[in-house]
Amino acid sequence: MQKLDVVSPAGVAVVERTALAPRLTTLDGKTIGEVWNGDFKGDVTFPLIRDALARRYPRLKIVRYTEFPHHHGSDDPAKQRERARSIAASAKAKGCDALISGNGA
Repeated sequence: MQKLDVVSPAGVAVVERTALAPRLTTLDGKTIGEVWNGDFKGDVTFPLIRDALARRYPRLKIVRYTEFPHHHGSDDPAKQRERARSIAASAKAKGCDALISGNGA
């Protein structure tokens, strides 16, 4: 009888989870940044999201994805961390209270 080793496709945890940032109580008067990596039709979805938010929160300021550094995705964890730090620094410099990312269809 042949013996096989089986590896879970779920993998193992490689990053310790930390607490999430607190949610904003309102978007009214806040500055929100759009972050897009070039995939999943962000150029189509962001204008729709932007218009819906502007109707609901007239004092909301939106920093468009075109004003952030563009980073295509990567499977390299070190590059992902570097890109996340770059985006966070840019968002902070632009006065963003929160970011919209990972949208699309």
